[in-house]
Amino acid sequence: MSPKVFVSHASEDKARFVTAFAERLRQNGVDAWLDKWEMLPGDSLVDKIFEEGLKEAQAVIVVLSQNSVAKPWVREELNAAVVKRINTGSKLIPVVIDDCEIPEVLKATLWQHIEDLDDYPKAFDRILAAIFGTTDKPPIGSPPAYAASFVQNIGALNNVDSLVLRMACEQARAKGSDLIDPNEVYFKDGEPIVPDAELRDAIAMLGQHHYVRVIPLFGGGLSPFHVTTYGFESYAEACVPGYQSIVKDVVVALVNQKLTDDVAIAAALKQPLYLIQHILKVMEDHGHLKMSKALSGPRFIYEVSPSLRRALTS
Repeated sequence: MSPKVFVSHASEDKARFVTAFAERLRQNGVDAWLDKWEMLPGDSLVDKIFEEGLKEAQAVIVVLSQNSVAKPWVREELNAAVVKRINTGSKLIPVVIDDCEIPEVLKATLWQHIEDLDDYPKAFDRILAAIFGTTDKPPIGSPPAYAASFVQNIGALNNVDSLVLRMACEQARAKGSDLIDPNEVYFKDGEPIVPDAELRDAIAMLGQHHYVRVIPLFGGGLSPFHVTTYGFESYAEACVPGYQSIVKDVVVALVNQKLTDDVAIAAALKQPLYLIQHILKVMEDHGHLKMSKALSGPRFIYEVSPSLRRALTS
């Protein structure tokens, strides 16, 4: 429905501004209430203005001029409009059309000045925007990737460090290698996903806390690094859905199904080979199994400790 707007003004301003202004409001979808259109001989001033005009208005436009600020009647309308705004949330829009003293009650309200009464498209657009509650404020776009991804922190790492480690581990899972080239991971269409200074600090911090092992690079470029077992384990526990269930499935594959190499376990569980190799490495580091590792090809498990068998019954 068209918003209803009461136009408070002095009669002396009708011909030079108010009538054409109200007509323009109506042409733009605003149900402007003007006394000359609404009141007939014999109508009660109080009933018409205060009961029909102000009472039902979604907004009140007060046309301020040297004529109107001196009118007791306009001041009374203005006071009523202020009360309505406070009580019911109606918008109060002062429109200043000449050099006049602004009433005290409006000094804390944002005014709309109109310099040329015959040509004021920008001012009129702002008035319409106030009536309809629209704005030319740009919409909020998508945050940058490094901010949008601040959902899952890894351990005690901050947001940026968590993102850098997570992206490195996801790259390791996808490529099957813990060697990470930052230029491949942290840039998209030639643009950095993480600002350069924050990325360098994050890699340094991850290296300092043993999540990665940085390879020194001379010449000022971004240093490549290896994701450590500790780093990938921290990522997996925080970010891989059902990680502990996958670990248990690996134990079942070793103990019950008697599978003896990483490729066979990955195929049986339908999990990335790198993830299975990581789990086996963690188990080996904890003394739960022994593996033989070649430069290429499967990793064979030749000994499973009783601790893994007992793990299935606990």
